[in-house]
Amino acid sequence: MAENETAQPKQPQMRVLGQFIRDMSFENIMAQKGAPADVQPDVQVQVNLDAKKRAGDSQYETAIKLNITSKAKDGDATLFVLEIDYVGIFQVENVPEEQMHPYLLIECPRMIFPFLRRIVSDVTRDGGFPPLNLENIDFLSLYRNEVARRQAENPPKADA
Repeated sequence: MAENETAQPKQPQMRVLGQFIRDMSFENIMAQKGAPADVQPDVQVQVNLDAKKRAGDSQYETAIKLNITSKAKDGDATLFVLEIDYVGIFQVENVPEEQMHPYLLIECPRMIFPFLRRIVSDVTRDGGFPPLNLENIDFLSLYRNEVARRQAENPPKADA
């Protein structure tokens, strides 16, 4: 073996090929109903992730779907609802097949989340509210919780 030939595995590589809003809806319910503007908001954020292989070689698509509902703290009046499906297209190489699923649902969302955060901030501001600055999302924890939920729904069958 030559000196410059090493048996080290290749490092995982990821390139963002593109990102876009697949679907978005923003409803300013407060303005539609003529509710007072001095309401304290209580914001709830639901996050769903999805990933799939694309037709291109080593190309994958990861989607972050947010459902954000802002309600009045002292009542149940809804102020606004924002639903957004934000997609990143990635070229991923040198990731073992058994690690691809967690990679697509943890590392890829981490790459595009700052852009999604900016869009949410801009849309809520342009919709007549203070800009909503989303907290960082722990995609690793989300992934682990989803795996645990699926295992609880479908426990492994014991051999008879």
